[in-house]
Order: sequence, then structure tokens, then C-alpha cells
Amino acid sequence: ALPSGTLDNYLHMHMYVTPNIDQLAKEGVKLTQHIAAAPLCTPSRAAFLTGRYPIRSGMGSSTKQRILYWIGGSGGLPSNETTFARILQQQGYTTALIGKWHQGVNCESHSDHCHHPLNHGFDYFYGMPFTLVNECQVGENPFLNVRVSTKYWLYSQIIALTVLTLLIGKLTGLFLVKWKAIICFALCGFLFFISWFSSYGFVRYWNCILMRNHDISEQPMKPERAASNVLKEAVSFIERNKHGPFLLFVSFLHVHTPLVTTEKFLGKSRHGLYGDNVEEMDWMVGRILDAIDKAGLKNNTFTYFTSDHGGYLEAHKQNVPLGGWNGIYKGGKGMGGWEGGIRVPGIFRWPGVLPADTVIDEPTSLMDIYPTVAHLAAGIMPQDRVIDGRNLMPLLQGKVQHSEHEFMFHYCGLYLHAVRWHQKDSAALWKAHYTTPVFQPEGAGGCYISGICSCFGEDVTHHDPPLLFDLSSDPAEIKPLSPATEPLFDTVISRIERAVQEHHRTLTPVPQQLSGYNNMWKPWLQPCCGTFPFCWCDKEGDSDQKIL
Repeated sequence: ALPSGTLDNYLHMHMYVTPNIDQLAKEGVKLTQHIAAAPLCTPSRAAFLTGRYPIRSGMGSSTKQRILYWIGGSGGLPSNETTFARILQQQGYTTALIGKWHQGVNCESHSDHCHHPLNHGFDYFYGMPFTLVNECQVGENPFLNVRVSTKYWLYSQIIALTVLTLLIGKLTGLFLVKWKAIICFALCGFLFFISWFSSYGFVRYWNCILMRNHDISEQPMKPERAASNVLKEAVSFIERNKHGPFLLFVSFLHVHTPLVTTEKFLGKSRHGLYGDNVEEMDWMVGRILDAIDKAGLKNNTFTYFTSDHGGYLEAHKQNVPLGGWNGIYKGGKGMGGWEGGIRVPGIFRWPGVLPADTVIDEPTSLMDIYPTVAHLAAGIMPQDRVIDGRNLMPLLQGKVQHSEHEFMFHYCGLYLHAVRWHQKDSAALWKAHYTTPVFQPEGAGGCYISGICSCFGEDVTHHDPPLLFDLSSDPAEIKPLSPATEPLFDTVISRIERAVQEHHRTLTPVPQQLSGYNNMWKPWLQPCCGTFPFCWCDKEGDSDQKIL
């Protein structure tokens, strides 16, 4: 994921040294109210790629598992979804994704690649089909469903202790139990242990892999050299394709726990490992922009910089924050309604076409990139489905003053938590919260006990009437309005509720890609560069691994 939080608050107030991102903003247009369609990576990226709310493609979740947990699962971006890469590919563009994917790989076999980037409009892919997690780095505390694996480990220990007790009782004559019963119970316990440990015990081998197109190049990957590989691949792609139209989506593994940072940048910032990681990513941004410039493409390249969600407030190691900071905005990663979870950087640059050093405060969405690039490539968007994004070019060029987004719907999984209303011909920017997470501990600003906030059940508070804020005067969402303090309260809530009803009428049932079954590890779907289960290889080698 790219850095989270708004650019001013996130980068400048924290005084990270980010000259390349700063320069990008100075040469282009900066969006201060740029909104992700989800507060977590998998659904947010699905919306970004398709221009549609995740609920429309089945990439929302009704469970606590709101991202894809396994490369060897069957869930992912459905093949009937059309990405902006597919549209540009059809228009003759050479397309590439370098970095993180996290939209699934296989459906029915270990090599059908139904969810793979190459099946979604990308001609070339190099990177992680999953996402960077603590398990990818040796020595880090596990992250992936820690509570579940801890519970399974406890059950296994109880079973083992029970078998040992029965065995001792049998041998000493304390228990009148048959050997067959002891053997059967021990066998069932062993099968239970194998069933969960075969997945959770080997996360680094199953999920932490690098692929080049359909081929696995590292399993498990060596995260310390991933930055070098991603940067080299991006620069190489630009060089190879500078004479024709291309789309390059660089999806950095920065800034994401475990914050793998090369030695060159360790200790460089004033803000610990997270700051080091941000500054390394900024340097990589600069190298990619230099490659564009050296290829003579700066003035005819449309450049876009963003993040998929807000900072991860609960990420800590020994009381040191590792997940960033969201400035004045309440909440963070995982929280579908609060601004801190969904308000992200947005920078566009196209010298000679877009004005330089320009700030736009209008509501915009990551989903807007879809119709925007389709328009620029003269592509045809699908006519058989709802596209929630809006073409940004008139707004970016200053031909119009207001965003086309009147209402924006903020989901947490499949649950609608909040709605934003940008009232036409008015400075008012209303936001109604129907559901908010219960912070742990109370008033902490995050869910530090559970590790991330949930979307439903006892972990949330439902509001009737909804909490209402005017973001134009209260962007930090600290002063909820009421009929006593806001004369338009009832009118605003009524109009937003009508918009919700209209929005719900546009939704159609689709298969849930993040269901319990789809999000379960399946050995027969596991990509493997050897003979399963002996999956390990290093085709990258050790040559030229110093960062460029």
C-alpha cells in the first residue's frame, strides 16, 4: 500500500522528507478529499480496478475476514469484471502491474489463474499475488488470523493432553478404556492438527511468493530485496515500452507492515522505521519519475499517486507505532465510515494538460480513475453494469468547479456505515454515520485490543438517528449535529435516506468472493514452484540485488 492519510497532514506535519512526492504535487493537481471505496486493501483495490463499489463485484464481506487470506483460496476478482487495464489493453496499450495484487489467483486448480492479473487485462505481471505480512519476514510476530491459529493450537494441546491422560490411565489401570478408543481419539486429534497447521504453520511458504507472469520466481520470497526488484522491473518496463502507449501500475509493497526497509534508508528519518519506509518509497517514486523523464515521456504521461486506505493505527511493536498517522482525521484502516480509514492522498500530473500547483477540495474517489483513463484512451466502458466512478478530467482541468459525486457510500464489508452528501450549489458537505466501531479501550480512537475494528455485531454501535457532521466545518468529525444545533438536520437525514434507498435498488446479488469457503486455504489451489508440498525456489538469484 502507498502511504495513507492526507498528504498535507500525513507528510508535512510529520515532517517526513518526501521531495519526490512533494514535487509531483507541485507539478500537478492535489486532491484533498480523495476517498477509497473500502478501508482495507482487497476490496479497495477491487473498486479501484473496476470503478465499482466492492459490494457489486462480490468483493465485500459479511464476515470478519474482509481481505483475501490465502493465495491458495478460491476467492478473487471475478473474471466477468472488466478492469481499466482491460479497456486500455483493448485500445492497444501495453499494460503491466508491478508489485502487490491481492485479488486472488486460482479458482478450481493450481494453474487455472482465473483471478490472476494476466486474466484481468495486464500483459505483464511481476510481484506478490498476495500482500506483505509479518510472516514474510523471519522473526516477526505472526499476523494472519492470529486469534484463530492460537485457538486451534490451544485445542490441539487439549486433545494431546487428553490422549496422554487416557494413555497413562490405561497403563496404570486407573481408566477402563479400550485401546481402540484411545487410538481413534489420538488419530482424530492428529488429523485436526494437520488440517490447520498445514496452512497456518507455513504461511511464509504459501503466501509470501513472487511471480513473474504465471511463473513463481521466489517461494518463499526474500522481502529485503523486493524493493530493488520492483524498482528495476518498473524502470525496465518503461524502457522497453517507451515507443508505444503503455499503462504501468506500480503497486508498492511500501508502506505496509512489517515495513521491510533496505539498509540504505534504515535510521534515515526522524520518525523511526515507518518514516524510513516512507522515505524509501518516496525515493523509489523519484526513480520511476526520472525514468519517465529520461525516456522523454514526461509531457505525455498521465501520472497518478494514491493509497488504498488510511493508516493502520493499531499496528505497534513494543509500543512503537508502525501503521502511520491520519492527522486530524478520526479512525484508520479497517474503519469504513470514519475519514481516517478512507481519506487518502490523490495527486495527478500531466504537464501542459493539467494545471500545476493546484489544490481541489471536492469529493473524489479512487473509483474515478476507471472512467478517467477509459476516457483518455478513447475506450468503451461496459454498458451492462453500474460504474460508480466519474471522469475526473473536467474537474482536474478546471473546466468544472464541482465534483460529479453528489452521494458517496462508505461500506465496511457488506455493511453500509456512512453516507457523504455533497449538496449541489452549496458549501455544505454532510456525512451521516449509521454505524460506528466500538473503540477498544473506550475513547482510544482505535480497536487496540482486537487489533482491527470490526463491521458488525457487538463490536459496533448503531445510530438512530444517524450521527451527522458537516465536514466543511468539522472535517475531524468531533462535533455531531442535532435538531437543536442544525435546523436542516431532519431535511438532510431524510434526503440521505432516500439516496440510500435509491442506491440499494441498483445492487444485485452476486457470489461472495470472501465467503468462508472461498477464503479457506485449499492445497489443490496452492501455487507451487516445486512438487507440492515441497514448494521452494529462488529464480531471482543474488545478482545485482543492491538497490538501483
